[in-house]
Amino acid sequence: MHKVGILGGGQLGRMLLQAAANYPVETFVMENDEQCPSAHLCHHFTKGDIREFEAVYNFGKKVDSLTIEIESVNEDALEKLETEGVKVYPSAAALRTIKNKILQKQFYSQHSIPTAAFHVTNNRESLQTRHEFLPAVHKIGQGGYDGRGVQLLRTKDDFEKGFDAPAVLEKMISIKKEIAQIIAISPSGETRWYPPVDMVFDPDLNLLDYQLSPADLPKEVLWKIEAVSVKLVKELKSPGIFAVELFVDKHNEVYVNETAPRVHNSGHHTIEANYSSQFDMLWRIILDYPLGNTNHILPAAIVNLVGAPGYTGDAIYEGLDEVLEMDNVFVHIYGKKETKPGRKMGHVTILSKEKQDLTYKAHLIKRTLKVCS
Repeated sequence: MHKVGILGGGQLGRMLLQAAANYPVETFVMENDEQCPSAHLCHHFTKGDIREFEAVYNFGKKVDSLTIEIESVNEDALEKLETEGVKVYPSAAALRTIKNKILQKQFYSQHSIPTAAFHVTNNRESLQTRHEFLPAVHKIGQGGYDGRGVQLLRTKDDFEKGFDAPAVLEKMISIKKEIAQIIAISPSGETRWYPPVDMVFDPDLNLLDYQLSPADLPKEVLWKIEAVSVKLVKELKSPGIFAVELFVDKHNEVYVNETAPRVHNSGHHTIEANYSSQFDMLWRIILDYPLGNTNHILPAAIVNLVGAPGYTGDAIYEGLDEVLEMDNVFVHIYGKKETKPGRKMGHVTILSKEKQDLTYKAHLIKRTLKVCS
């Protein structure tokens, strides 16, 4: 049995552990919360802070391989573990580049990856000198997650909303579509990519609202997305699963927005909709097995279930029975006891040959299923 540690115990770890049942692995999870979604599905649970060097290092010494389900992991500990023979997916170097928005944008620039024009700002005072760059998006260098750490700056009056810390100021792009491209890369450098997905965001929460897969784009744009994403991942020189988020503008030009070095919300549909899910694929990479088949079984949509505004407390899923009665609809509840506004509590995957059916059911589920308390 191959001993594999997962740093972080949220819903991504939970779904990764569900796929682990098919493989000869002994699973270890470290998370501060003993009631986290992954705790009861792993073979061994350790309570600990994934941001602390000693906690990560001591946890990692017990396993053959390590992976992450969130970027806020102590990469110094991962680097030391790598020197001692522990396999880390993604590598500590790739994680260090990606988890810092400044380093990530500089990486794109250094490797000729198309991305929005940007400036690095060290504090709010240095932001004041960039009037000519508006409208723009201000992203805090480190610590932003799920829409937090991002501010839209349209006029000089918005500068007071900017971050008084190292950050990236990105020129705003006129976006026609937001696309996610998930790519798998094996230890030998073999790659597989999933059909890209259309992402539709909640403008208030800045979270993925629902998505459609495959994305409805001209072949020429799909080729650009694939070429840019594969180049980016290969330049990171790390095996693993990577989710590349991109913008397509009105001229069908493609720009990389951000990259996640792990399984990702935009790939949850692959559990039912693709022959090898993103979670199955990561186990193949960790065990150095042949990569799986990324083709669609059927087109899919995902609706995110997030805590409804005004509710905090023990989660109640109103409308769940109605959704479970729908054909080709698959509900995933993450097992979080407490809901709060905007918290990710689950997702619903819809399968259909017809795009119209996917969008109709996605909107119907959003109206029907509510997470309250």
